Amino acid sequence: MRRVQSILVLFVTIAATTSVAAPFTYTNARFGTVCTFPDEIFTDRQPEPDNGDGQQWLSTDGASLTCSGILNIDEDTPKGFVAAEKAREGPGYEITYSKTGKDWAVLSGLKGNNIFYERRLFGKDGVIRTVWIDYPPALKSKYDPLVGQIASSLKGP
Repeated sequence: MRRVQSILVLFVTIAATTSVAAPFTYTNARFGTVCTFPDEIFTDRQPEPDNGDGQQWLSTDGASLTCSGILNIDEDTPKGFVAAEKAREGPGYEITYSKTGKDWAVLSGLKGNNIFYERRLFGKDGVIRTVWIDYPPALKSKYDPLVGQIASSLKGP
């Protein structure tokens, strides 16, 4: 019993001294794109575009997050998407990591002065769902741990 109390006290102490960002789940009405992220970090919700394809949030320290969907009118595939992005590399745009699966693709690298991470899901419903996160390199230690959690939350119907 004493050990359980010690563990409980340790847990309460950690919880009280550790800042945990609250999760917010966004669901896009048009495409059903869903992603979850800490709304204590991405606090500035931008106006939704007229076509209703997604939403963007900004942080106070220069990061941004976009969760959106597009119709896959060209019947693009994960491998085709990555190949096309690698072919367009140029000044200010460098892909440093890419990976594909049966119905998903991931890219990461540099765009302009920021690090970016993009995950795309290629839905059977003809929609490509995307989460895009970018942030200044000086904030790498803050955002790198969040990227995987946010990207893995991306889903659709």
